[in-house]
Amino acid sequence: MGHFVVAADIGGTKTAVGLVSDEGEVLASATRPTPGPDGPSAVLGCVATLVTEVLASGGRGPADVVGLGVGSAGVIDADRGVVLSSTDVLRDWAGTDVASGLARLTGIPHVRVDNDVHAHAVGEAWRGAGGQARSSLFVAVGTGVGASLTVDGRPWHGHRGVAGHLGHAPSAAATGRPCVCGGSGHLEAVAAGPAMVLDARRRGADVASLHDVAQLARGGDGTCVHVLDHGAGALGSAVGGAVNLLDPEVVVVGGGVVGVGALWWQPMLKALAAELLPPLHDIRVVPASLGTTAALVGAGRLVLRELA
Repeated sequence: MGHFVVAADIGGTKTAVGLVSDEGEVLASATRPTPGPDGPSAVLGCVATLVTEVLASGGRGPADVVGLGVGSAGVIDADRGVVLSSTDVLRDWAGTDVASGLARLTGIPHVRVDNDVHAHAVGEAWRGAGGQARSSLFVAVGTGVGASLTVDGRPWHGHRGVAGHLGHAPSAAATGRPCVCGGSGHLEAVAAGPAMVLDARRRGADVASLHDVAQLARGGDGTCVHVLDHGAGALGSAVGGAVNLLDPEVVVVGGGVVGVGALWWQPMLKALAAELLPPLHDIRVVPASLGTTAALVGAGRLVLRELA
């Protein structure tokens, strides 16, 4: 009889909870909008409610699972399960003891917490496009830009838990552009989805979303083609530099921006390849394959790996 774990993905917009098998299959799941503006108690309460709902849908209770794995927005102290810093999307989230709070609310004593991008990376490395490679660099490009290096299925957190903030690396393509972190000239300010929408508007395009930018670009709109090419090129150059630094076995690229398709993917690959040192030219660069379940699979793996 296999083990089961509950997994949670706490994002700025939505929170998902799933029941995950020890083979990485999401057996049941439920989602609600994240009550970020209402503070930490509301967010933890939302997770606990979803945990109860998911367990009940499978005829199970807290005693039937080996633990709760959580991927959360923010910089996380993975050893303690505490949020070190976060954006204002989740009000007062910094300082929240997620592990202890959820253990108390759910009745599941064993809780493991990590950053949501790290959870995505672990999921893709275990059961997704990483193909169980020994080392994998996961790059997430959507509302923001993040990254995670996994080695033997474990994410590298860095000395202070901040490793992976690729979006806040300097980028020549973003010179002078303000970043959400308060700095300027960072990759996220040119390569993230909202940044490309803003760039298109500055250039006169009538767009409300990245979907609009992509649609116009597919129709031959030169401005939107340029915006996608510029953002993709900036990301590709940054990822190429990261590959030179880290030498992973495979690069997995996920996030909503990948859905734009070839108009974004091809210039990203071209810019990435242009930065690589000669021994790295054969590196595999692949799109993520698990979609929205990646963080649940990875968060579940955080707990299941400890049983192995």
